[in-house]
Amino acid sequence: MKQNDYPLLLTVKEISEILGCSERVAYEVMEEKGFPLIRIRRYKRANREDFFEWLNNRKDVI
Repeated sequence: MKQNDYPLLLTVKEISEILGCSERVAYEVMEEKGFPLIRIRRYKRANREDFFEWLNNRKDVI
């Protein structure tokens, strides 16, 4: 799937799909310092553009 095929707000399921990891690991990644996390009450989301920018700027391996 291309970047623009994803919705504007990514869920943990979509983030785990992009990263190729489990949803549990995706939740852990979303708690890392610097991750573009959006909290909507108890829900966690990430803005698509901010997430891909964050991902492209990573220097370490997830």
